[in-house]
Amino acid sequence: MNDLTSEDIPKINQLYLLKEFWSHFSENKGAVFGLTLIITFIFIALFAPVLAPYGPSQIFSDSLTLPPFWSEGGSSAYLLGTDDLGRDVLSRLIHGARVSLFVGVSIVLISTIIGTSLGLIAGYFGGKVDSVIMRFIDILMAYPSILLAIIVVSVIGPGMTNAIIAVAIVNIPSFTRLVRANVLEVKKRQFVMAAKTFGASPVRIMLKEILPNCMATLIVQTTLGLSEGILSTAALGFLGLGVQPPTPEWGIMLSDARPYIESSPWLVTLPGLCILAVVLGLNLFGDGLRDALDPKLKR
Repeated sequence: MNDLTSEDIPKINQLYLLKEFWSHFSENKGAVFGLTLIITFIFIALFAPVLAPYGPSQIFSDSLTLPPFWSEGGSSAYLLGTDDLGRDVLSRLIHGARVSLFVGVSIVLISTIIGTSLGLIAGYFGGKVDSVIMRFIDILMAYPSILLAIIVVSVIGPGMTNAIIAVAIVNIPSFTRLVRANVLEVKKRQFVMAAKTFGASPVRIMLKEILPNCMATLIVQTTLGLSEGILSTAALGFLGLGVQPPTPEWGIMLSDARPYIESSPWLVTLPGLCILAVVLGLNLFGDGLRDALDPKLKR
């Protein structure tokens, strides 16, 4: 058996940490269930054109508001029925998963990059820089999140891109405050002081020394921010201010189904269940990550 080299030790440590993480994570059955839901929706989103029996905007004029196949009057050709325009509900739900996850990931990327940058700068430099940034964050947090998103969309106009920008702005404060709190704690540690002594630049210290020590909480916040982004985007779509028809988005499907809530309740129930499932999965997964990554919460 060959002796271990210095290059093998980091790999072994990484495998040990990964195994330890999965051991703690798998103890939380809710987190595993949430991860299963997330993987399922990601699979559906990636292979939506293959899984969907019809196109999301394909109209069958002779099959309006058909119920699901298990109900009286349903058809096996349309497993979850059709909407008021004769579009297959199952196909729109499947393609809606792709739209919702794309929007959610875009929102998280924008808010994470901007919020993390502001938090690093505010926490590291402090003083007037910290005051200016945090007063701006306080202004954003003074408004309810959905109200602020509605205000932003009303100013820049409805649409998918504008909805992403609006919800991303709403999510920036949570990332900024979280990262700033971590930076204030980490920058007092000896390895950061040593980096300053050796003449490392502020950018290098923030990115190489401080940011890696904030990743555990940042990953958890990213997961929870993804669920908030999807939920807020669906709310904007329901109000007609987000993604616009005929794009198959779950919030729009809820909005279009309002007149048929009594006569065709499946049109409201099915998109609502999809939103519930993906948000629940992300929240359970985020809670499991928090418990597994935080040493204080490990059993």
